[in-house]
Amino acid sequence: MPTIQDVARRARVSTATVSRVLSTPEVVSETTRERVMSAVESLGYEPNHAAKSLRTLRTAKIVVTVPDISNPFFSSVIRGAEEAAQAAGYSVLLGDTRDSAAREDQYAGMLRRKEADGLIFLGHRLPATLADLIARQGAKAPVVNGCEFSPGLGVSSAHIDNTAAAAEAMDLLYGLGHRAIGVITGPLISPISRDRLAGVRAAAARHGAEARLRVATGDFSVESGEREAKALLSDPNGPSALFCFSDEMAMGALAAIRQAGRRCPDDISLVGFDDIRFARYLDPALTTVSQPMEEIGRTAVGLLLEILRGAQAGPRSVTLPHRLVVRGSTGPARR
Repeated sequence: MPTIQDVARRARVSTATVSRVLSTPEVVSETTRERVMSAVESLGYEPNHAAKSLRTLRTAKIVVTVPDISNPFFSSVIRGAEEAAQAAGYSVLLGDTRDSAAREDQYAGMLRRKEADGLIFLGHRLPATLADLIARQGAKAPVVNGCEFSPGLGVSSAHIDNTAAAAEAMDLLYGLGHRAIGVITGPLISPISRDRLAGVRAAAARHGAEARLRVATGDFSVESGEREAKALLSDPNGPSALFCFSDEMAMGALAAIRQAGRRCPDDISLVGFDDIRFARYLDPALTTVSQPMEEIGRTAVGLLLEILRGAQAGPRSVTLPHRLVVRGSTGPARR
């Protein structure tokens, strides 16, 4: 195997210059960079990342944990995170925790054992094994929360304003004349579910429709959307519109509407949340709150890199923009 010394001899530079070209190329002149990279390619040289890791105590790896890897929302967030990590020279180690605290702690252990430089968790729960790390290091702890926001955790986070987004969705339905609205939340242990529900209730209060609000609890899955929508629609005085806290649940609700012999939006209007790539292809196309999923992933990585560079004085909360996308699944309430 060719060594760094072989590359240095071929390029007629020092081994230190070769190392700089491979680690911080911006500090080396273009002519020297080209000469070194030509030698690297012709010799087939590959840097010894394991040895570098021992010298620098850096692994160039980031752990990203996700509660449900099958959810297309999270796949888009992960794509953005990996794109940003790769651009910064980091590899992403992905962990599907299946919303299990034990699995979360297993992946968090990689950070404690120095097998990764940082961790981004996309769920609502800080792994228990990292609580003492956060307590000791504070803002220096290389841990970031993506998608969710819970100030009490003491970590940086990237998210949208879920309260405002949910209120906008409800305002749309009230503006179309709907008064009896069924809402299917995610698990209320999650801050995003509680924040969205707060937005729902605030909108209902503004429109004087609190008494006609019906709230059911799902788990963000298609199956729970179908199950809870069936229950809401079985009431003879049930809702004329449904608002689901995820597009997957809205897909299940659409199936329940059809099974009940109803039409969307003629009989029941339907709103989702996330704007996953399938939403526009449903029949009818789904009205939904669009989250900047890939940007959430990129921003979470950016926050983590700030911590690793020592550039954060305290936890940062980055609120990214959302938008309400109106499509064919919503229409005026029937008189």
